[in-house]
Amino acid sequence: MLQQTVVATVRPYYDKFLAAYPTVTHLAAASVEEVCALWAGLGYYARARNLHKCAQAVVAMGGFPDCIEGLRGLPGIGPYTANAIGAIAFSLPVLPVDGNVERVTARLFAITDPFPGAKKSITKAAERLIEDKDARAAPGDFAQALFDLGATVCTPKSPNCLICPWAAHCQGQADGLADTLPVKVKKAERPRREGVAYVLLDKANNVVLLRRPPHGLLGGMLVLPEVPPIMARWRQAGTVEHVFTHFALTLTVRVARVSALPEGVLSAPVGSAPVPSVMRKALDAACLALNHAGDDKRSA
Repeated sequence: MLQQTVVATVRPYYDKFLAAYPTVTHLAAASVEEVCALWAGLGYYARARNLHKCAQAVVAMGGFPDCIEGLRGLPGIGPYTANAIGAIAFSLPVLPVDGNVERVTARLFAITDPFPGAKKSITKAAERLIEDKDARAAPGDFAQALFDLGATVCTPKSPNCLICPWAAHCQGQADGLADTLPVKVKKAERPRREGVAYVLLDKANNVVLLRRPPHGLLGGMLVLPEVPPIMARWRQAGTVEHVFTHFALTLTVRVARVSALPEGVLSAPVGSAPVPSVMRKALDAACLALNHAGDDKRSA
């Protein structure tokens, strides 16, 4: 959950997720739809689908592999996650290289090549750190110490070099470059796309939903229809903005209320519908528009 998502957002999701799936066996036995529903709002939904596949693979093999090669063979487990599990769970002499470790390493070795091209050289330099005998004796503790060093001392802006335990060994600090490293190329502006979301409500505030295909954008998630599900008096409810990894989306929201929803459609209470963040923004906009119109309970 912490990959691509901040701690403050993750905490309530993490508690709810562990309550639902206290063991890997419980997670493997759940449906992917149930897992994605609990993940709704965290974004990057391929993580949820891969987590479910990984749990099933672990149960099938009778437990977690305790070697890097075995860990990397699990669905959704890349080099960073495999190294994190290996170091922290199995005390393997490997180093998980996250953004904090990349920053510490770039400054420690004064690596001035810009990202993303410098990523491989920074990762290779970071691997030298685990060669120290003390680091190899407790690789999990060493990795977490590096995470904390980057998060609290060797920060992205204004690093506190005066209290850094590695200041005397930091080439970036010696060269007066610490606060400029790592060098990052300015990202290209995200392309912008436009779409429409139709919010169809009944008198009890249930909303029509569709399930996305299992792969691709918002794969397996419940979403709002992109075309009118029925003929109705559709009202404009404004627009909402949402930023995905590779593009920004402007979503025009249209809303209608009917006495009863069509038979056989997927639906959920509007306030608790397990939808991703962009759909929640659209639902909030629709409800706000109806409330302002004084028609939040009257049939259209």
